[in-house]
Amino acid sequence: MASFLIKRLLQALFVVIALTLVVSFAIRLTGDPAVMMFQGGGSMTEEDLARIRAALGTDQPFFVQYFSFLKGLLSLDFGRSFVGGTPVSQLIGAALPATLLLAFISMAVSIALSIPLGIKAATSRGKGVDQAIRIFSLIGLSFPNFWLATMLVLLFAITLRILPPSGMTGIESYIMPALTMGVILTATNVRLVRTAMLETLQSQYVMVARAKGLSESKVLYKHALRNCAIPLITYFGLQFGGLLGGIVVIERVFNWPGLGTLAFDAVGARDYPLLQGVITVLSLMIVGINLLVDIAYGLVDPRIRTE
Repeated sequence: MASFLIKRLLQALFVVIALTLVVSFAIRLTGDPAVMMFQGGGSMTEEDLARIRAALGTDQPFFVQYFSFLKGLLSLDFGRSFVGGTPVSQLIGAALPATLLLAFISMAVSIALSIPLGIKAATSRGKGVDQAIRIFSLIGLSFPNFWLATMLVLLFAITLRILPPSGMTGIESYIMPALTMGVILTATNVRLVRTAMLETLQSQYVMVARAKGLSESKVLYKHALRNCAIPLITYFGLQFGGLLGGIVVIERVFNWPGLGTLAFDAVGARDYPLLQGVITVLSLMIVGINLLVDIAYGLVDPRIRTE
């Protein structure tokens, strides 16, 4: 088990280094922040640009900037924002709870919808209910998340006027963002639950449970669902990591005060430290979640540790 943990930790470390290197390089392709600062008006000379680049640290070679970033990463010091000079870690700390809360609610909505729908589709295999659920899940997979978010805003905020169109103002403001991500995730999860349950329902212990006279709900939820829970939990965990990346667009559509909105604002301002810090934090969370799921799976199934 020790060698398995070391191997997974080294793989995670390699992924983090590769991600931060690519992010650092890609961000610098977005433009010169010194030039961006003069776009609001006023004259500009090469001396002015050189002075601003020296103050921001962007005049140094790329790898000098990158290794300085890695050094700060060890202490969660991402530098200061080019706009306002606020510490990046402070800005991320203020926005992170909103992103995590929205992600947890979206995942809870997806699980609450996908498990009963997937079980119903599996127990009605080949029937009209099964076909309807599969068709709706296929339609859900074809919806881009930003399109679905826009349609919900048009329906509930503009036409019916029963929900706020944007911002985080109260409990009702969570409904449309969480529903958008929940529906997209449910479209995939329903098919996964259906497949897992179809395999489990053919097992002998399910037949024995039914022969004992147990109610169908106990057979399905207490016996069948529990025995196919390991692959479902693994997939849900990995999916939550991907959700953190996909939620960036949704936050922008709903003007949600999370990491996604912070990242978009940083792109517009060419704020290298802020954008680099946001993407790095999201990447670290995704890698961390995947690592925890991988380790948990290895603890449950010894065969994984020998691969």
